[in-house]
Amino acid sequence: MFKDFRAPFTRSNKKQTEGSQPAAMDTSYSFQDKSIREASVIAIANQKGGCGKTTTCINLSACLAKKGFKVLIIDLDAQSHASLGIGVDVDNLSYSIYDVIVKNLELEHTIVPTYIKDLDVASASSMLTGAQLEIADLLGREGILRTSIYKMLNTNVKNYDYIIMDCSPSLNLLTINGLVAAQSILIPIQTHYFSLEGMKELFSTMKIVKERLNFQLEIMGILPTLFDARTKMNRDILLEIKDYFKDKVFQTVIRMNIKLAEASLNKKSIFDHAPGSNGAHDYSALTEEIVSLTQPGSGIEARFAKEGEKIGKIENF
Repeated sequence: MFKDFRAPFTRSNKKQTEGSQPAAMDTSYSFQDKSIREASVIAIANQKGGCGKTTTCINLSACLAKKGFKVLIIDLDAQSHASLGIGVDVDNLSYSIYDVIVKNLELEHTIVPTYIKDLDVASASSMLTGAQLEIADLLGREGILRTSIYKMLNTNVKNYDYIIMDCSPSLNLLTINGLVAAQSILIPIQTHYFSLEGMKELFSTMKIVKERLNFQLEIMGILPTLFDARTKMNRDILLEIKDYFKDKVFQTVIRMNIKLAEASLNKKSIFDHAPGSNGAHDYSALTEEIVSLTQPGSGIEARFAKEGEKIGKIENF
């Protein structure tokens, strides 16, 4: 089942000479600057719909903010579900990510606060549907979002500990912009056979982006979602995912939980809607894993180690 996935995870034996970079990569705005490295830029992506990308974006971001980190959600989906799901009125916004991608508006002008302290959103709008066609002929179109993030952080207009992008369920130019802007990618995957089949195209795209546009892109982790332990198929596929991808799979598994859907319907995070639910427990555990990977010295690593759980930074694929 997994033989076609091997290439994107295989290390090259060729050593890159000091100071050299892939010839086709745009280096005009690099994430090597100190202020950029301090902000963890994460793309949540999978072209398969219904795998929990937006739910993960909202609840991971909310949990990080509740832990005291400053967090920005960038909504790259024309359906605006990440914005709507956290209570943003997308119909009455002055600007959206569309204006950043198409009209070269500064990113900070699209940012609005949410009801959660330290959590902001750069919202999407339905106009994003046509954005891909409008920028198709632009030079450097794949790096528009990266440039916008770089400018915002390095002029200190806005500063964040985490920037989390909810990518659209397709591998279009908006998703490519997200991958080029990101330092790492989080891949939610439903524990279902067709979800596995759908990952082949994603890995192929990631390999191209890494080689030509963003050589620093790495896989933060693969997140099993909508897991139902009652079905043998779910249990078997989860075991296959863990056996093949090994430490690239998060220890946390997001269980199927109706409270997560209810929270989205009520435009709240799971921690405000049902803090004692399995959904809240699972996303809290995921957040601790991510903090341990991105914030060395946070103390979370020691707590996990004490519990006998293996926590380590995921290697570049």
